[in-house]
Amino acid sequence: MHLPAWPNRKSEKIVQVDPPWQTPRTAYVHIPFCAHHCGYCDFAVVTGQAHRQALYLEALEAELSASLRQPTPVAMRFLGGGTPTLLEPAQLLQLGQILDRWLPLRPDHQSVEFSIESTPDTLDADRVAALADIGVTRVSMGVQSFHAAALAALDRRHDAASIAPAIARVQARIPRLSIDLIYGIPGQSLADWQTDVQTALDLGVSHLSTYGLTYEKGTPLWKQRERGQVQPLDEDTELAQYEWAIDFLTAHGWDHYEMSNFAQPGQRCRHNEVYWANHAYFGFGVGAARYVAGKRELNTRSLADYLRKCLAGESPTFQSEELSPDERARETLAVQLRRCEGIHRESFHAQTGVPLDSLLPESHQPLVDAGFLAHTPTHFAITRQGRRLADWLVERLL
Repeated sequence: MHLPAWPNRKSEKIVQVDPPWQTPRTAYVHIPFCAHHCGYCDFAVVTGQAHRQALYLEALEAELSASLRQPTPVAMRFLGGGTPTLLEPAQLLQLGQILDRWLPLRPDHQSVEFSIESTPDTLDADRVAALADIGVTRVSMGVQSFHAAALAALDRRHDAASIAPAIARVQARIPRLSIDLIYGIPGQSLADWQTDVQTALDLGVSHLSTYGLTYEKGTPLWKQRERGQVQPLDEDTELAQYEWAIDFLTAHGWDHYEMSNFAQPGQRCRHNEVYWANHAYFGFGVGAARYVAGKRELNTRSLADYLRKCLAGESPTFQSEELSPDERARETLAVQLRRCEGIHRESFHAQTGVPLDSLLPESHQPLVDAGFLAHTPTHFAITRQGRRLADWLVERLL
């Protein structure tokens, strides 16, 4: 296969050096294929396109070749979607070979990680074996709930009975397993949520991502709410679910390291920590974003456009933005506050060139006095009391 280079791309060698906010040490690769488009999802996904999966891998390698020009070692790779594990086992093996050619993992790096998103119904024995063969170290499984009624409300297609066997298959071959759970689902009681979290612990997962259900404009779920066909869960119950998860998991020794994420010791998602530090990262595939040397780029969300452009030797980028120093500093403040440890003052200054306190408005002091934010000599953070208001607090600071 001929892999053309984009004429508007620089051909200099990309050298893996510090600082990490300039040079990527991780890469996100998007696989857009899904068997079904869930009603609450607004990601860049396609259904009924399995016949294009082979062509997509060809286009993906064309993008990697044209963008990188040569093998570029990284410490972490993250395959997201979509449902990457919808690919056939042979296609997963092919994808692994493509990534090894262009984004080889650095065996000398202490943070080596290779993650893939999945659903319980796609993790059969052959696919799990393929994941192990290509060196996947971490599987993130979109469970969402262990209750049939909640899965139906979310328009999920896997059934509750399929989850535990899928988890067991992964645990037999892959070192690390994370699952996603959603709270705030219409009709979901606090007891339902407590059962979901306890079941996850009983099954031996080492990482949990807990997300409050959002009604993204334009999605089928949003339209149902607008028509009165769906009654959102009341705010008090949703808040109680979030607060209970924090108390329960931390009491059991879990690390609440980001507003929505919990890990057993040593099990944090290293790739996502790059996002929350506002460090640089590569992004490839339909709808993928990347952040390199202060520039943000976004690929087209159209599968047809992506295939056409990449296979013709053109860039699939449709949006590019060079951030000003002030914009980078304020963005760094916003994303680093999502970390429960908050912002390290010295590191923030080194990364942005701006003293943290110079960005904070005077109006933030009442939020400190109210116990929602906290200053220490080394850090600035959202407190345990303030975590339920994290998005609102960040808006107030910006």
